Amino acid sequence: MLRFDFRPLSRDDFELLASWLRRDHVERWWDHDYTPEAIEQDFGPAIDGLVPSDDLVVLLTVDGGSPRPIGLVQAYLIHDFPEYIEELSPLLPVPLEAGSIDYFIGEPELVGRGFGSAMIAAVVDELARTKPEIKHLIVPVVKANVASWKALTNAGFDLLVEGDLEPDNPIDDPAHLIMGRTVNRMR
Repeated sequence: MLRFDFRPLSRDDFELLASWLRRDHVERWWDHDYTPEAIEQDFGPAIDGLVPSDDLVVLLTVDGGSPRPIGLVQAYLIHDFPEYIEELSPLLPVPLEAGSIDYFIGEPELVGRGFGSAMIAAVVDELARTKPEIKHLIVPVVKANVASWKALTNAGFDLLVEGDLEPDNPIDDPAHLIMGRTVNRMR
């Protein structure tokens, strides 16, 4: 049995985060500098509450064993970032209560085995519990990142629209799939 838990990213996680960002399967799509200075610059403000993003370490427990960190999720309201609204609005309406997530599994042995879909579904459940202001999730994915959009599909996301957006990695084509899902509240 798999269990996913989430805890806030801390500066104590920066070395592990840098190691994940260096891994080929993460670096390809995140294209992020992993020097200590870059990690501090990009993740420190969220830790300090200066950026409205929940940066969460993903903890995986298998068959009642000990939880271990396996990846990162960033969750946020899209309207907290006007540049995202400006970019997405020509493609689809962005409701005030729309959030988004960025995510990766950092441990290579877990990639391509269904953990991504399960992790994303667990994130949606976590947001339903902890972020009542988020009622919908809108997640743009580079069309070439087949594993990512398939993981979203397997986690209950639907294709909302296709369109061009500025890719995170400059080597990518701007073609994106915009995936969406309603966040169902538990009763």
